[in-house]
Amino acid sequence: MDKKIVKKKWTLKRIATYGGISLFVIFVGYQLIFADRRSRLKIERDKITISNVARGVFQEFIPQTGTVEPSRTAYLDAIEGGTIKRVVAESGAMLKQGDIILELSNLNRELTVLQQEAQLNQSINELRQTRLQISQNDIQQRRTLAQIDQQLQILGPQYNREKQLFEKKLISRQAFEKTEADYKFNLENRRITYEVYRQDSVDRYRQIKDLNFSEGKMSQSLESAGKILDNLIIRAPMDGQLSRPQLDNGQNVNQGQRLGQVDIVGSYKVRVPIDELYLPRITTGLHATTTFNNKDYELEITYIYPTIQNGRFEVDMLFVGETPPGIRRGQSLRLRIELGLSSEELLLPVGGFYKDTGGNWVFVLDGDDKAVKREIKLGRKNTEHFEVLEGLQPGDRVITSSYENFGDNEVLLLN
Repeated sequence: MDKKIVKKKWTLKRIATYGGISLFVIFVGYQLIFADRRSRLKIERDKITISNVARGVFQEFIPQTGTVEPSRTAYLDAIEGGTIKRVVAESGAMLKQGDIILELSNLNRELTVLQQEAQLNQSINELRQTRLQISQNDIQQRRTLAQIDQQLQILGPQYNREKQLFEKKLISRQAFEKTEADYKFNLENRRITYEVYRQDSVDRYRQIKDLNFSEGKMSQSLESAGKILDNLIIRAPMDGQLSRPQLDNGQNVNQGQRLGQVDIVGSYKVRVPIDELYLPRITTGLHATTTFNNKDYELEITYIYPTIQNGRFEVDMLFVGETPPGIRRGQSLRLRIELGLSSEELLLPVGGFYKDTGGNWVFVLDGDDKAVKREIKLGRKNTEHFEVLEGLQPGDRVITSSYENFGDNEVLLLN
């Protein structure tokens, strides 16, 4: 009897076929859902710079270049014009205060001074003559009063005696009346003379006071006129080193012309031009550092010039403590001027990445062979570090060299 053969529905071949299809679908689904589809770029590790993010002290400062100048300078300007008569001190000479540098000659000025002195001397003599006349008038009035007093000393007792005798009818009326008239005349004469003397005394005091004041002013003018010729001699205003242009005997010098300068030796300041953008943040007392011969020196802002020219203003800085040995006037120094107090912040070293990203994102290492693009936020900057506000943590490793050749790729594979 024949037996019916039942055909198997799931054969090994069918199972293998459906299994392969299922695996393919799962693979495609995984790729669509979970796989990393970000653009990638392979780069060489030795051509990039990797920096660590770490906490540290952040000091905001600006780099500037200053010029070394003497801390004190006295300029030599010609107060009087003239012709150079004699050059005494050469440029570079060390001078003491009062040393003669050069002498000028001005015959017209000398003649004018002599005429002024003659006129002033004449006026002073006239004032003194007037004062002498006032004094003599005073003496004459006092002498007159003394003579009247002398007459009263004689007539007073005589009048009293004759009055008693007249009352006793021992002398004539005519004799008594003459004595009485002389006595009363001298009394009235003294009263009038004294009143005139008293009024004249007040006027004399005022006149003498005015005369003395005028004479004092004229004496000062006479002394000043004599000093005009002293201005033809140029002297060192202080101890220091002379710097001047080439000057020769017979050369003409105009009034107000600068003839050189005297610089104090051994003490220097640094004149620094700064962009006006920083003006609100620059104050006296701010510190700066400079490196000279591989050694750091500290400076302090002591004066801020009020004028702004070509978008820049200037400050003077003095060395705090030691002055660098061997610096010279006119030498340039690179400075780092601090703009505020230091604080502890999360820091990222400065690098070429900033000009490509604007500080909005960086490549952060994920392991040792891959770097991933990450958005960040940066704050203040100095010449060494950025202040990190968001997006990075201490210990992160960041590519800080230029991103110019990375294109729009989001993942970098390091070889």
